[in-house]
Amino acid sequence: MRRMTARPANAHQARLLRLLRDGGPNSRAQLGDQVDLSRSKLAVEVDRLLETGLVVADGLAASRGGRRSHNIRLAPELRFLGVDIGATSVDVAVTNAELEVLGHVNQPMDVREGPVAVFEQVLAMAAKLKASGLAEGFDGAGIGVPGPVRFPEGVPVAPPIMPGWDGFPVREALSQDLGCPVMVDNDVNLMAMGEQHAGVARSVNDFLCIKIGTGIGCGIVVGGEVYRGTTGSAGDIGHIQVEPDGRPCACGNRGCLEAHFSGAALARDAEDAANSGRSPELAALLEAEGFVGKLSAADVAAAAAAGDAAALELIREGGNRTGQVIAGLVSFFNPGLVVIGGGVTGLGHTLLAAIRTQVYRQSLPLATGNLPIVLGELGPTAGVIGAARLISDHLFSPA
Repeated sequence: MRRMTARPANAHQARLLRLLRDGGPNSRAQLGDQVDLSRSKLAVEVDRLLETGLVVADGLAASRGGRRSHNIRLAPELRFLGVDIGATSVDVAVTNAELEVLGHVNQPMDVREGPVAVFEQVLAMAAKLKASGLAEGFDGAGIGVPGPVRFPEGVPVAPPIMPGWDGFPVREALSQDLGCPVMVDNDVNLMAMGEQHAGVARSVNDFLCIKIGTGIGCGIVVGGEVYRGTTGSAGDIGHIQVEPDGRPCACGNRGCLEAHFSGAALARDAEDAANSGRSPELAALLEAEGFVGKLSAADVAAAAAAGDAAALELIREGGNRTGQVIAGLVSFFNPGLVVIGGGVTGLGHTLLAAIRTQVYRQSLPLATGNLPIVLGELGPTAGVIGAARLISDHLFSPA
């Protein structure tokens, strides 16, 4: 299998590659309608791309009068690796050039074991996908990590829930191990890119994507592009204060949203409710866990579904606090859509209703009049599709 050695030579070629990635096979005439090029200039750029092997002819296009042209498509053998590292699990997927997931594996994993142990596991999962015949090698890989990333270098910076990762050269180390170009970003930015490419945000240029998992973060998309801020830490909303003098947080401050409502905070509150006798359902689940003795967001969702008042109250309280922060973001940013994703979204519509109520109550009517607040569509594949999108954006840009 040929690996991707060429890059587009100019912005026109890059635009054509991205159009073929996002829209699938297309005729020269239809591509010409979408790019500002004369027919002769378009023909030159397409022919150059055909010479590089990045695109191939793909059957005859529908007739528009005159001689029928060939469809062209991205080379079908191109393969991207998408890696989404969470706090407690890792997802690895292989996609084709159109970012369709061809194979996807997930394993539990503790990010606190450090980068060497985590990447051993990632490489083993990638090898498993290769061994299944989906890829002989990878043309590029996108990696998401659950903490702030200095984007140009692909290096995590003082991530609160990732001890041992500060300054680790993720991009450089994995590029060597995988033998292909690698791009690294914060996991919530990749979730936003995934939902933008193939999920609920497909037709929206300005939106917020909130990930509620072990931590809480926000992907900010402006004019169709992820906004990362000056140093890469934009969207770190888990550390906005919601309770003055509230609980201590892993970041060193008190009263952060993340300290009061995240996967870890919810599990702790659920165990308190079970042990204090406030929640018979959670107490029964805690007993059933037996040797583990730990509750999770999924247990809270199950108790709430059974009508447990304490579990419902935990979800509403968390939704209210999250909604309070999102209301401030909506007033400030005026997005066209708010997407809620991450592990805690198993709490479903009780959580969504609490968030919506708070946002619609607190933000100005002009900002919320036509504002959908919805759950993400892609679930666990959002991050890996976003990771493949990240590396393809890099490779489908002028060399």
